[in-house]
Amino acid sequence: MSDINRPAPNPCASCPYRRDVPSGIWAEQEYVKLPQYDADMPYQPTGLFQCHQNERNDPHARLCAGWVGTHGPDNLLALRLASAFGSMSHEELDATFDYSSPVPLFASGHEAAEHGVRDIDAPDEDAERAIAKIAKRRNDVRMS
Repeated sequence: MSDINRPAPNPCASCPYRRDVPSGIWAEQEYVKLPQYDADMPYQPTGLFQCHQNERNDPHARLCAGWVGTHGPDNLLALRLASAFGSMSHEELDATFDYSSPVPLFASGHEAAEHGVRDIDAPDEDAERAIAKIAKRRNDVRMS
């Protein structure tokens, strides 16, 4: 039994890796995580990057589709460890390694984070709407 599921077919509407998501919808500490996966593999975080739509212990928890799409599954230490330690089933891992995002994503975690924090102190109306939707769904993520 796997602990986490494959990415959704599309990165969610509030995914910090999507180019079309407004700036400033997540707290700064969420954006700080993104560039860490740009590092050479031995220096990357070992934890899987989950979609922000579900709480960590939710049975529907899944990998962030934007994370997989931006960094590429072959380049992520956390996915190799998930395979080695069995935190994902072979079926879920195979689907993850076959994943390709159908929507435009930032080319790196650094680009995504730079965009995300740009308007964090003054989010526009689109960002405020996205923040309100996230806050209704998630009570464990502190918004900015």
